Amino acid sequence: MSSSTEYRRILLDGTTVEVVRSGAELIAADGRRTSVAEARHLPPVQPGKIIAVHLNHRSRVDEFGTTLPPAPTYFHKPTSSLNAHGGAIVRPAGCKYLNYEGEIAIVIGRTCRNIAPADAGAFIRGYTVANDYGLHDFRDTDAGSMLRVKGSDTLCPLGPGLVEGWDFRGKTLRTYVNGLVVQEGSTDEMEWDMHYLVADIARTITLDPGDVLLSGTPAGSRPVRPGDVVEVEVEGLGRLANHIVEGPTPIRADCGAQPTESEEVRSTALGGDWELRGVRAPRR
Repeated sequence: MSSSTEYRRILLDGTTVEVVRSGAELIAADGRRTSVAEARHLPPVQPGKIIAVHLNHRSRVDEFGTTLPPAPTYFHKPTSSLNAHGGAIVRPAGCKYLNYEGEIAIVIGRTCRNIAPADAGAFIRGYTVANDYGLHDFRDTDAGSMLRVKGSDTLCPLGPGLVEGWDFRGKTLRTYVNGLVVQEGSTDEMEWDMHYLVADIARTITLDPGDVLLSGTPAGSRPVRPGDVVEVEVEGLGRLANHIVEGPTPIRADCGAQPTESEEVRSTALGGDWELRGVRAPRR
């Protein structure tokens, strides 16, 4: 069995430092140490791009009562959406449907383009935990691009660390809200594994070191509210924790599309239970 190493990026004495985790301590290359509990975390990588697959876990497909396409489809999250372990996730004032989506993030280690799935592992540096938050209030206008739904500020926390030497096969993923399990799945239920996703994207898009691919979420994504604590735990990768806060200002009303609460928005945010479209009791 290969051993794994966990790297983190933290603020240490006012500067950004990459550290290695050793038990309850984080150790910098110059020997400085701090405890895991006291560290102020940054995203463990600095990607040039963040690409996410739409549907991949079979439990999520079943939840929506749909079928998978013949090949993966993707969307893009801007790097301005990056957040870190311990960071605040902002639900803008006037919005209601901010959903968690616990996921595993693939981190690219070498520039790759036009590679076979069998060779993709050599181009992956490691993996980290992600939460692919979605602001479904904007789904009616951005369903095609998912830009504001998935790309608004703070909606892509990664961490706490980047783990090298981790085997993605047969691993469990759980999401917790205020300590209660709300999602549970396995990498074995993914239709397309990590190597396939990397090779698929790299057919036409060059992937550079640090780039991130989000690999999909299992069933159970639901809205959270300000004050909630959301944690995503992946076997062998750690536990990413964030808290939800209310944005200080509402979405501006003098330009652009406004948040909506259509049945499309509600059905997606509340689990894709399409048979309840139009007859669901109001959420309180």
